[in-house]
Amino acid sequence: MKFNNSKMPIPSFKALPLMLLGTLVVSPMLQAESKSEPQPNIKPESSRVQFQGKFEQGALIRARTEPGTEVQLNGKSITLTPDGRFAFGFEREAALEQTLTLSYPDGSSESRNLKLDKRDYRIQYVEGISKKIMKPDPKAQERAAKDSAQVKAARSHFSTQQAFADDFIWPLTGRISGVYGSQRVYNGKPGTPHYGVDVAAKTGTVVVAPADGVISLSVPDMFYSGGTMIIDHGYGVSSSFLHLSKLYVKEGDKVKQGQAVAEVGATGRATGPHLDWRVNWYQMRLDPTTLVPPMSQVLQQAKSDAKK
Repeated sequence: MKFNNSKMPIPSFKALPLMLLGTLVVSPMLQAESKSEPQPNIKPESSRVQFQGKFEQGALIRARTEPGTEVQLNGKSITLTPDGRFAFGFEREAALEQTLTLSYPDGSSESRNLKLDKRDYRIQYVEGISKKIMKPDPKAQERAAKDSAQVKAARSHFSTQQAFADDFIWPLTGRISGVYGSQRVYNGKPGTPHYGVDVAAKTGTVVVAPADGVISLSVPDMFYSGGTMIIDHGYGVSSSFLHLSKLYVKEGDKVKQGQAVAEVGATGRATGPHLDWRVNWYQMRLDPTTLVPPMSQVLQQAKSDAKK
């Protein structure tokens, strides 16, 4: 088996089946921390709408405008809270130019041309993989498809919770062992990109809710992702936790930010214990690190606090 790591344009993989829950797991080759930071890189043209977040591929953006405003992203309507808050995202390979249209209650309107920063993702080339590994067992595929349908249904749910607009925290702190957007190409065929951020930790380490929400999925034994939990933060925004060894809460339970909800594990298709944290806007898979401070900053702050 030969490995060849390099950065180059990502090959097309639209023709390949993609699993909703990724198969890329902890690897020492993916220990680079994402450089994404939740800082805006454009200035509002008017005071009628404000943005929180960096305009780049993979980012979740939170925004606020006048109550009663109608908002569309590339012609598709976005639902706002009664006080004018809303969220939207840009997928991993999103077009670098997007159009946000706002129609205000007074009859006026404006169109924003949003220019995104392009991101470079770590691509790893793996040769010599056997056909047996490349083609999973039919029964495993059937089970994985059922799991995928459950996850899709949970992420499709709309709720009027407004925790999505609050500041998020890391559900677990530690060494970053896998980053959003990274991908392996097996025998020349692109695999599913990694759509989460992995934090390495011992089995049994407590995982907390990154923001308030309601548990929309809690399953202990999915095929690929093992112990899996989804927290609905409202208005299409959700957090997913994969490979858990123990789940403390069940579907329908309300949770608060910082509340213990699960334990780290290596369940499902994982090579070692870690937390795989994912963030979605409905079905769009986004980079969790666009919602929180850099891990290095959080760890440094914790070290400083410990000395006081």
